[in-house]
Amino acid sequence: MSKINIIKHGFFNRNGGKSTGIYKSLNCGPGSSDKKNNIKKNLTIVKKKICKNSKNIFLVNQIHSNKFIYINKKITNKKKHKADAIITNQKRLPIAVLTADCVPLLICDKKQKIIAAIHAGWKGAFSGIVSKVLNFMSKIGCKKKNICVAIGPCIKQMNYEVKTDFYKRFLKKHKKNVIFFKKRKNLIYFDLSGYIKSQLRFNKISNIDMINKDTFDKKNNFFSARRSLRLKHADYGRNISIIMIN
Repeated sequence: MSKINIIKHGFFNRNGGKSTGIYKSLNCGPGSSDKKNNIKKNLTIVKKKICKNSKNIFLVNQIHSNKFIYINKKITNKKKHKADAIITNQKRLPIAVLTADCVPLLICDKKQKIIAAIHAGWKGAFSGIVSKVLNFMSKIGCKKKNICVAIGPCIKQMNYEVKTDFYKRFLKKHKKNVIFFKKRKNLIYFDLSGYIKSQLRFNKISNIDMINKDTFDKKNNFFSARRSLRLKHADYGRNISIIMIN
């Protein structure tokens, strides 16, 4: 993706912002209980890194669904849409998703000049958000061979413990899903990014970059909902993943 010159994009960790305490420092999540003014400042910092003259970052109210929004004209409606993916052909409109262990995906068709950003937790992935976005992109003229996808930092299998009913739900959907689970000391661990990568492959996407950084691992300096829960924090910050057509 970094070789595509029609876009700017980035996966930001928690460095370089204005927030303090458990939100230190680049918390970009309006859904968190952080000070609204700090979140606003942090979003401005990110926007300036992508493009000083761009419009405000377009975010949605993420609901762990397979819903997406397509922006093909100037935005007049300021209200936040309930969705987990954004697709656009608009120049200088930065679109972004927020995560704190879930998988962020940034997508680009360099020929059609269409981009997408997806927030994929297990619910969104399970209900087919990746396929829905790719099918819609095909419908509006994108070719699978021209699509590049970057899978961003997320919780990795070694730290993603799940319950038995979670495991059974995935196997009920397809027996082959067993390959995304590992059992260790009577505990079950799920490979969310591997599951999503397999969905991209199923949709005949071959240009895939995966950033193998675990958001749960403190040394990588990302916000992590699971790590915050373990530390008994009352809340957690959100990482931002952003993409824009120049």
